[in-house]
Amino acid sequence: MMERRLISSGSSFERRFGYSRAVVDGDFVFVSGTTGFDYQAMTIADDPAAQTRQALANIEAALAEAGAALDDVVRVRYYVPERADWDAIAAVLGERLGAIRPAATAIFCGLVDQRMKIEIEATARKRS
Repeated sequence: MMERRLISSGSSFERRFGYSRAVVDGDFVFVSGTTGFDYQAMTIADDPAAQTRQALANIEAALAEAGAALDDVVRVRYYVPERADWDAIAAVLGERLGAIRPAATAIFCGLVDQRMKIEIEATARKRS
């Protein structure tokens, strides 16, 4: 029987809002919408590219704890409040995910905190 395992980043958001950074279910890892917060210091940069790098680092940390890696990502969704930030964000995404090329969707919408420039949701499938 496959086990379901919850992964936490230690962020106060997870406890407060009732979610896990990631959920491992069999070979799949479902990573919650992840922003550019440094969850240890609970700080966030103002720069959209820096936030994108931090969000991907946060995702990588959750995947590593789940026994997966960024290379295992098969699906991503990007949530971006300001279209003007997209070029800076997309450049970082291209650098980090260009070789992986997961299925992707970008959505322009509001986020829960006005400081957030991007939120990334990811699904990975661990390879044997």
